[in-house]
Amino acid sequence: MSDWRQDALCAQIDTDMFFPGKGESTADAKRACMTCPVRTQCLEDALANNERYGVWGGKSERERRRLEQDARKAAA
Repeated sequence: MSDWRQDALCAQIDTDMFFPGKGESTADAKRACMTCPVRTQCLEDALANNERYGVWGGKSERERRRLEQDARKAAA
């Protein structure tokens, strides 16, 4: 387990909230992420490891894909 995960707020609450079913809201998970002290590290790790499911670092799957696309465009 990475050091940042030990300080993650999600480690202290029900992780099911961070993996909503199709069509379910991500709002509660994102709200929890906004108060997490390691939100940035979480998002960086999710992007680096190509996490495809759930809310990581306050971003949904779709939002992370958009970040990745924007980064590829900027690099081109």
